[in-house]
Amino acid sequence: MLRKSDFYIDGAWVAPATANDFNVINPANEEPCAVISLGAKADVDKAVAAARAAFVSWSETSPEERLGYIEKLAEIYAGRVDEMAAAITSEMGAPTTLSTNAQAAAGLGHIKAFIRTLKAFVYEHPLRENATEEHIIHEPIGVCGLITPWNWPMNQIALKVIPAVGTGCTVLLKPSEIAPLSALLFAEMMDEAGFPAGVFNLVNGDGPTVGEAMSAHPGIDMMSFTGSARGGIAVTKGAADTVKRVTLELGGKGPNIIFADADTEKAVKRGAIHCFNNTGQSCNAPTRMLVERAVYDQAVEVAAATAGKTTVGDPAEEGRHIGPLVSEMQYDKVQRLIQAGIDEGARLVAGGTGRPDGLNRGYFARPTVFADVNNEMTIAREEIFGPVLSIIPFDTEEEAIEIANDTAFGLTAYVQGGDQKQVQNVARKLRSGMVQLNGAQRASGSPFGGYKQSGNGREGGTWGLEDFLEVKAVAGWDESAEA
Repeated sequence: MLRKSDFYIDGAWVAPATANDFNVINPANEEPCAVISLGAKADVDKAVAAARAAFVSWSETSPEERLGYIEKLAEIYAGRVDEMAAAITSEMGAPTTLSTNAQAAAGLGHIKAFIRTLKAFVYEHPLRENATEEHIIHEPIGVCGLITPWNWPMNQIALKVIPAVGTGCTVLLKPSEIAPLSALLFAEMMDEAGFPAGVFNLVNGDGPTVGEAMSAHPGIDMMSFTGSARGGIAVTKGAADTVKRVTLELGGKGPNIIFADADTEKAVKRGAIHCFNNTGQSCNAPTRMLVERAVYDQAVEVAAATAGKTTVGDPAEEGRHIGPLVSEMQYDKVQRLIQAGIDEGARLVAGGTGRPDGLNRGYFARPTVFADVNNEMTIAREEIFGPVLSIIPFDTEEEAIEIANDTAFGLTAYVQGGDQKQVQNVARKLRSGMVQLNGAQRASGSPFGGYKQSGNGREGGTWGLEDFLEVKAVAGWDESAEA
């Protein structure tokens, strides 16, 4: 079995301060696929010291020099993308096709997108044309603590590490201990790319130990966290005493509004497939389908049929099927919430509790659809993070907007309709950081993040760089002195 118990600190692979073995479980067969070590505060202290020492010189390198390292990283990543996909499949159960075409590809895509953004970013400029003596300087914030989740591991690592080191920060990464293999492979790539010692550091560990030590550490200037709302609250509280910057990308309960003049079959099928993608383990999944009553019965039929055609199977095999949930804990949570939907009176039209037929091992769940849901039900309020779709009827545009916004979250919303003016008007009224209309895909470099308990800050593009930068205003600047 694979043993990866060392941490990457100060440019070298080092043993943990205290051995603390932890099994990484393959969710498809419930068997260990690797052993890592969980770190402690002493490991965090060592990594932070390395990052602080490296920041002195790294922060003064030119943007072009930093870009050179990132471009080298992109080359290395592209050459090892199949290894990355295999690691993601084994650690969190994403089917091979999804791991290759989406999961691993997302990491490389974000690296390339940030290369474009970094090349165009202006770090110094006058406040405005008639105030040239007021000079604005964007400077790296310092040492950044990065905590990433298990559901889209390379997507989130790239969205944090690349803008941080690209703007001159140094980092300590704590990936999810449930799915750490992709992060360890990424650390190998960073080492191969030749980043100076201490610029990038990795310590494995759990939230209550390593995550808490990072959040409270006086040597860390910023925390960037992606995960549950509960985890984000813990990071924020831990960071409060040192008044460090905290950015959060948390959960979602995405509404998908379907008006009667939409192509109902196409819109519903697309929405259901998106909900089930990655076994429902995506924060931006459209899990609440709000359907205008005139086409509600048709929508329920289409959604149920789509669930019935969604196959569940071995993630090691190629194909468009979905894989298992990531862990026993996640499986139990999804089962509990499906049962809650049944108990609270929602109409089960597809799926239900238990494993799919023919699968008696692994954390596999049945693609499930509930109809006649109201927004007070548990399945409409809690983020399930499984392949579970709730369908809610509405009668008017105003009611749809009210239901959509009646949630603690505000990450991604979706609107489908034949009247472009109407769907754009609805988009303006949704309390959500992102809105996708009629199946449109998000453009590279668009800001990712949400309102309310979906977090704060934005990842991707220029916004993703600005989160890692301080802004300094200098009065009395003479541009001629720079000539």
